Amino acid sequence: MIGCGSVTEVKSGPAFNKVPNSKLMAVMRRDAEKVKDYAQRHHVPYYFTNVDELINHPEVDAIYIATPPKFHAAYAEKAMKVGKPVYVEKPMALNVAECETMQQISNTTGVKLVVAHYRRALPLFLKVKSLLAENYIGVVKQVNIKMFKQPSKNCGSTDNWRVFPDLAGGGLFYDLAPHQLDLVFFYFGDAISYHGKSENKAGLYPAEDNVQGTMQLDNDIIFNGVWDFTVAAELEKDVFEIVGEDGKILFPVFGNDITIEKNGVEEIIHFDPPMHNQQNLIDQVVSYFLGNGVNPCSAMDALQSMRVMEAFVYGANK
Repeated sequence: MIGCGSVTEVKSGPAFNKVPNSKLMAVMRRDAEKVKDYAQRHHVPYYFTNVDELINHPEVDAIYIATPPKFHAAYAEKAMKVGKPVYVEKPMALNVAECETMQQISNTTGVKLVVAHYRRALPLFLKVKSLLAENYIGVVKQVNIKMFKQPSKNCGSTDNWRVFPDLAGGGLFYDLAPHQLDLVFFYFGDAISYHGKSENKAGLYPAEDNVQGTMQLDNDIIFNGVWDFTVAAELEKDVFEIVGEDGKILFPVFGNDITIEKNGVEEIIHFDPPMHNQQNLIDQVVSYFLGNGVNPCSAMDALQSMRVMEAFVYGANK
């Protein structure tokens, strides 16, 4: 595992020891004290401050990249070129060009590459997929995402790499929207066309803090999304809305309930949050790496959301 930040403490790191045929053998971080502390707390046998030592260690069979996106492409290339499959955090890389290079290296070397869009494997989101497969709300006409968040204290601090495009690719949109947009494509297939715009309204940090975008999806489905990271606390919102001819399905991408509105009746389905958000997907990743399953989220899958994000933020229309 390259990178030992907060995402690895509970969401992912411990899960590698809880799925069959998997063990977290080594971790790497440039800060010697922090990587030693992580390894000791999580009972990891080896720890390094040098990425090449970890990648080339004989007891390391596969690599999980959990660094800021700036480093994803270079570390993935190093690993794949020595024959070690890669599981990489989202967003897949800084930009579409880097993602395409990663995919090309995987194709050329034949070394497997998976992107950590782990919501594809969680019960709440699989339940939504099954409701759509059952045509529970009729023919889907429209999909809407609204995400409004207040600025955090010291959000422009240099410690908050997520708002510096040279490290993250964009701002908080690049951190959160990959989960949301990946579900759009998981449920509804490819985007036929898309366009959007972004602004930095509050000027609290270098990246955009407001994003709007529209897509035409397969089957005449229209998508509209609005992300605003400048609102007051009482206006915070996280809504993924699917509108069909016979009803609606609503859920927060960062929450635990599905709301179904149909025939004037509202039904709420609750899901307990998992202990380790990534465990279900990691189980599938391990099976895929061992040749016993399909790729649960390929580079091609992840590239769809990367292309749309880049268009929404940087204005490249399709």
